[in-house]
Amino acid sequence: MEILPWIKKRIGPRGRRFIRLLIELWLWSVSFAPSHLLRVIGLRLSGAKIGRNVAIGRGIRVLHPWRLSIGSNTILGLRVCLDGRGSLTIGNNCNIADEIAIWTAEHDIQSPDFVMTEGAVVVGDRAWICHRSILLPGITIGEGSVVASGSVVTKDIPAFSVAAGIPARVIGKRNANLRYKLGRNVL
Repeated sequence: MEILPWIKKRIGPRGRRFIRLLIELWLWSVSFAPSHLLRVIGLRLSGAKIGRNVAIGRGIRVLHPWRLSIGSNTILGLRVCLDGRGSLTIGNNCNIADEIAIWTAEHDIQSPDFVMTEGAVVVGDRAWICHRSILLPGITIGEGSVVASGSVVTKDIPAFSVAAGIPARVIGKRNANLRYKLGRNVL
């Protein structure tokens, strides 16, 4: 027996928005907990799928955590914004630096009704997203790629590439023989 459809029908869209707001508010308060483990537990309790040995910095903001997946040995820096509305997947051994914004939903500026569009974002294993970069909806960051500080990614970045700029474009290649392991055990 599925309870969720019954609850959805019973509480309506306003009730769902209220519950979503409560979850996001609760997550925001947990994001300042004095331990990576407490922040990980808070996200897991909110429905996010999180691997082992994940380190999460303080002040993280997560929208729709039940559509978020983070692989093992990944590090998320301070004040990171993760938008799960359109589905967000972050691979293993990724370094997501401080003040990164990853968006999976946006408004269509050409739409007369300003409709919201969504696009899944995938960050491949061992990718490094540097300080204050922005990833926009519907993109894939390939395995082992680096996005330079302050970049705005509007299109896919191939595996083992280095991308920079606004909008980001590939400016180099990265060694494909990566062996490092990140995560909470290393800190």
